[in-house]
Amino acid sequence: MKVSRAAINFGLDATLLALFLTTVWITSVVRFAFPPGPEAAGWRLWGLGYDGWSRVSFGCHGILTLAVLLHLVMHWDWVCGFVTTRLARRRGGRPTYAGMNDGAKTLYGVGLLIATLTVLGGLLFLAVISVESPV
Repeated sequence: MKVSRAAINFGLDATLLALFLTTVWITSVVRFAFPPGPEAAGWRLWGLGYDGWSRVSFGCHGILTLAVLLHLVMHWDWVCGFVTTRLARRRGGRPTYAGMNDGAKTLYGVGLLIATLTVLGGLLFLAVISVESPV
């Protein structure tokens, strides 16, 4: 049985919604059910302490991120067309998207992903070298 692209998109969108709601709920548990930081030592909810729930939250964020990337990959053709059309209108020209081959679109996508990860990695590095330990 062949599954249609629309059915795959619907399934991915439903999964994204479920992951988003789960992430919001877990983040809210960590933020509102537990006391802040060191005061949460010893507190437990359903067998997990503050650190356990923080790890679950981070895992959910990671899975949500991967699902969003998959969603973006599945809609990359639309994204390229939209951006190309908008840029062409701004410059007063005609969109050149129709002539863009799949290789070029893939290179733009990979380049954007690399640039995004580089910025995020740089910000993480900045945070790691800037954090101050207590005296």
